[in-house]
Amino acid sequence: MTDHIENLAADVQAFTSNVFLVTGDRTALVDTGANFDVVSRIETRVDDLDTVVLTHTHGDHVGNVDAVRAAFDVDVQGHESAQPVVDTELGEAVRLGDHDYRVVHTPGHKDDHVCLYAPELSVCFAGDLVFANGAFGRTDLEEGDRETLIESIDRLRGTVDPGLSVLHAGHGPSVTSDAYATIERAAAAARQR
Repeated sequence: MTDHIENLAADVQAFTSNVFLVTGDRTALVDTGANFDVVSRIETRVDDLDTVVLTHTHGDHVGNVDAVRAAFDVDVQGHESAQPVVDTELGEAVRLGDHDYRVVHTPGHKDDHVCLYAPELSVCFAGDLVFANGAFGRTDLEEGDRETLIESIDRLRGTVDPGLSVLHAGHGPSVTSDAYATIERAAAAARQR
């Protein structure tokens, strides 16, 4: 089986993050988004969720956590179990769909930020660390730090394979060509003052 990954927030006009539904062995939601009815969108595609994994706990990524938790009685995983929206702390890897994703701690945008990388599938969920066209996450919010963000982008660049097929960003389009080069561009752009 091959994972199917769909952005449930692709056409949403509200302030939200992308919300990725990963189907396969272990049906998962990467981030829950905010300010739209994600539950009905999930229900039209799958009968149940096995887990929710958060890239980080900014409001636009976790605003729908309570609704998703109530509808599916699902465990919410994140980097820090001290966060009220997190039920279980992520370990070194997490199963999404039919593949294991490495959990890469990537602070700088927010202290609890992680990226998720499946080497076998050549897919990375980058949250708000890097975006299409080499853009990078904001560092002017609480817990934001430019130097830490640069270190995290470098860590991600050193973790993923140069042949990375797809980079799913927390906002905007997914990168389906030159995904590794997008990370390199973000690393260079973040160093510019």
